[in-house]
Amino acid sequence: EVQLVESGGGLAQAGGSLRLSCQVSGFTFDDYAIAWFRQAPGKDREAVSCIARSIGSEYYADSVKDRSTISSDSAKNTVNLEIYSLKPEDTAVYYCAAERVFGYPPVLNWRDMDYWGKGTLVTVSS
Repeated sequence: EVQLVESGGGLAQAGGSLRLSCQVSGFTFDDYAIAWFRQAPGKDREAVSCIARSIGSEYYADSVKDRSTISSDSAKNTVNLEIYSLKPEDTAVYYCAAERVFGYPPVLNWRDMDYWGKGTLVTVSS
């Protein structure tokens, strides 16, 4: 059974930092790109960051570029996303998702992702 389980959400202060973790199971970790999406109330789901170890690819959305780091640990089947200098506009439900990689970075259209976690709520207060 495929599972993606997010953790690390909660309440944070603007200017602070948070670390989200995604624990995956049920598929070969290195065959997939693992991405973080987020969805704020009334807004579309957007890709925030992605890592694909097998092709050495990383992606950061402009909204978090230069203040976030994505990392993966194949031994633990875990992908972590750290966001620094948090802003109230970072408030959203953050989802972990996986897409099979075939030698090139995924497009990160949320409709094309193969598997999803249930999400974790991040609230950033000003």
